[in-house]
Amino acid sequence: MIAVLAKIWGIFDYPCGQRLVTLLKDETDRLRKLGEINCSDEVASKLKRIGPATIDRRLEHEKEVWRQKRRYKKNFNPLLSQMVLVKTAGEMDRSVPGGIQLDCVEHCGASAAGEYILTLATTDLHSGWWEGAGVMGKGQARALTALNETNRRYPFPWLEIHPDNGGNILNYHVWTWTQQRKIEYSRSRPYHKNDNCFIEQKNSTHVRKVIGYLRYDTEEELNVINSLYRHELRLFKNFFQPTIKLIQKIRIKGKIHRRYDQPKTPYRRIMESPLVKEEKKQDLKATYEALNPAELKRTIDQKLNLLYKIYQKKKSLPVETSSRLNKKLMPSLVSFYRQPSETISVS
Repeated sequence: MIAVLAKIWGIFDYPCGQRLVTLLKDETDRLRKLGEINCSDEVASKLKRIGPATIDRRLEHEKEVWRQKRRYKKNFNPLLSQMVLVKTAGEMDRSVPGGIQLDCVEHCGASAAGEYILTLATTDLHSGWWEGAGVMGKGQARALTALNETNRRYPFPWLEIHPDNGGNILNYHVWTWTQQRKIEYSRSRPYHKNDNCFIEQKNSTHVRKVIGYLRYDTEEELNVINSLYRHELRLFKNFFQPTIKLIQKIRIKGKIHRRYDQPKTPYRRIMESPLVKEEKKQDLKATYEALNPAELKRTIDQKLNLLYKIYQKKKSLPVETSSRLNKKLMPSLVSFYRQPSETISVS
């Protein structure tokens, strides 16, 4: 009986039990005459008398199978998926600079409706160098423009890019772009975030803890975010924020032991690499010597403060309400927001 019930459920496009009851009463005999189902008179009589709760209970396993099939359906673009190599994080070469993992971080707040800002974040596996760019919406052309922009800021050429399976990066525009520049193009496995673990870490420390979780969807907010990414934030993170790299992981008597190297900034790792051109190192050294980390931090705080003020103005929130939202959703701004407001330029 369950097999016949599941077949009828599939024929009528998987309705709920309440709607399927009517169809069973009206269409069971018709389907038997047409030869679509094969069952005895006794089973047909039971199908006509079954209740909606019993239907949902009997189809519980079939519904779970159907949900799993929908979740793990084939990629919308199977040809491109076959052309792009699948790699895990452990299969990527971390011994040379130029292996780039990238991801998009959504700034949609509590609702994914409409168009909003995304951060295209990229990081180098060898040095930990990070670059980001703000993009309005999930358009493929805009994502490619942001990809070009972040690529130009790196002090070494890209050898490989490794996104997840999002359509704004995994598409023919980016495929053609990588072929023209002779950049290897690989992707992570669907539903395996660990395949992109390096950029996922940066998403937390470089994007979420700085920009926060509020919804940003205006050009004014996009300009502030991009100004932050193009200037102060990238300099502060790459020149003055040390990273620790895992160099060994072994299992001894059922326990995993990890060894890490000495903390170094991405700038120091690049300066120590013999694979980076000397002229690029001299440019980085000149940039480093001209920087004031305290001034960078103050400017970052001011721009974040400005970003939140734009959000407040957009939402027209009362001071008390906005203060509660600030503490809840943007913890990194709590200390900055108490500072006296200053006028800064955004370029």
